[in-house]
Amino acid sequence: MATTTVTGDFDLTMDELRAVARYAVESAEQVLPVFEAAVPDDTRPRAAVDAAREFVDGAKRSRLQRVTALDAHRAAAEADTEAVRLAARAAGDAASAAYLHPIAKATQVGHILRAAACAARVAELAAGGDPEAGERSVEQARRRATPVLVDLLSRYPAAPRGKARVAHLMSSLDDALR
Repeated sequence: MATTTVTGDFDLTMDELRAVARYAVESAEQVLPVFEAAVPDDTRPRAAVDAAREFVDGAKRSRLQRVTALDAHRAAAEADTEAVRLAARAAGDAASAAYLHPIAKATQVGHILRAAACAARVAELAAGGDPEAGERSVEQARRRATPVLVDLLSRYPAAPRGKARVAHLMSSLDDALR
């Protein structure tokens, strides 16, 4: 019988995990074309997005999400540009969202919001580094957040503040959702 709840510092239901994965996969799908245009023969990020979408659509969590997430992160590590790296990373984050841990640590917030922050940074880079493009993307991500996602996010501490632009965008999104 499938587990319907994951327990830790608090409980997470499969429906809540699917809401997180849906949010992450929507972000990853926005930027996946950036990766595929740059590295058309590398299917690892696409496989991660597809695995995430399967979970979102009701499939059980499986080894598929774990393996494809790691593969997409490997593709990110091999990328030649920041935009391509972030697009692959967002895909990996989407697949790994099925395994968000119910542990009240700020680092877990990355599993919820980092794909959207990566997409925001890719938007900035596509606009010649314009920070307003990133902030517009953050606002769009804020509007996409469901009440279930916002409620789940509130169980975690605030996103860690970092110096990197993706960390800043993630913190901005986190602040906007709280």
